[in-house]
Amino acid sequence: MTPIAPHITAFLQDYLAIQKGASPHTCDTYAYSFQLLFEYASDKEGVPPTQLSLEQIDAPLVTGFLQYLETHRGNAVSTRNVRLAAIRSFFHFLEYRLPAALEQIRRVLSIPTKKTDSKLVGFLNAEEMQALLDAPEPRTRDGIRDRAMLHLSSTAGLRVSELTGLRVDELTLEPTPSILVRGKGRKQRTLPLLKETASALRAWLSVRGDVQVPELFVNARGEPLSRWGVAYIVKKHVRMASRRQASLRERSVSPHTLRHTCAMLALQATHDIRKVSLWLGHSTMKATEIYTRVDPTDKLTAISFMAPPTLRKGRFRPPDKLIALLKGASLWGVKSGSDAAGRHAAPANSP
Repeated sequence: MTPIAPHITAFLQDYLAIQKGASPHTCDTYAYSFQLLFEYASDKEGVPPTQLSLEQIDAPLVTGFLQYLETHRGNAVSTRNVRLAAIRSFFHFLEYRLPAALEQIRRVLSIPTKKTDSKLVGFLNAEEMQALLDAPEPRTRDGIRDRAMLHLSSTAGLRVSELTGLRVDELTLEPTPSILVRGKGRKQRTLPLLKETASALRAWLSVRGDVQVPELFVNARGEPLSRWGVAYIVKKHVRMASRRQASLRERSVSPHTLRHTCAMLALQATHDIRKVSLWLGHSTMKATEIYTRVDPTDKLTAISFMAPPTLRKGRFRPPDKLIALLKGASLWGVKSGSDAAGRHAAPANSP
């Protein structure tokens, strides 16, 4: 039996973080995927997670785990595919470390990803966004922080990992307000800030206090905000904003919804998908094309250049009222045809 603990430790701490140079967010996501997998395997095999062996993490167990995510945890197919991607990456890593287990490894690698529906992205309209930005109380420290965070998320279109990882020294307020964003795949970009966003950030810096961490946004204990903390703050203010904007009561709003909202505003303002892609830090234009499916502006421009097909001319003539009345005779319980006539006719041998 091959203990799996040493291999998963080497995968996360050496291969993924050092050799591949994965971001802390990616490492955290992979680690959480394996935490769920090993807790599931421990329950199925009846052994503590530290005593699990590689032979126990076979294709049937992984398939059962993926099914468990959807049926018991209620995860979406996209989340199921993310967990499978982490498992596949680990088993690719094992191919060269444990060639004796190659057959088992290849069976796990053959588990397919599920196809997902390509749905339209959700975003907030101008009224909903303004109600959300007005929800934090600007007379409290947390309210000032939340207002600055919501303004920055919605105008800069930051991913939640980019928001929580933003440091004070990456914020420039003079002469031109801007931020340095360390994005996905270790790609960096500089974004200018709106005057209102810069004012909200100045107010937050004035009450942030002397904390020991470099991150811009911190909680009440002076620790960096987590992605779950940001999600909680967004949901809290969405509930407050829904008192003013009733349409928010039926909306599912996450931190990523603010990124989608920024993208849609940028697309509607510029009508240039390339500028939106640069603003969001997308590596390819394909990732930005999802916003063109939602915005009808370009489609309206295209249809204005199309030569419409001609319609065949004609005039509708309503049916004759008497014929229509007779056709509807069955409504009175009268049936036409030989059956009705035969039923009402007198028998031939009647006296």
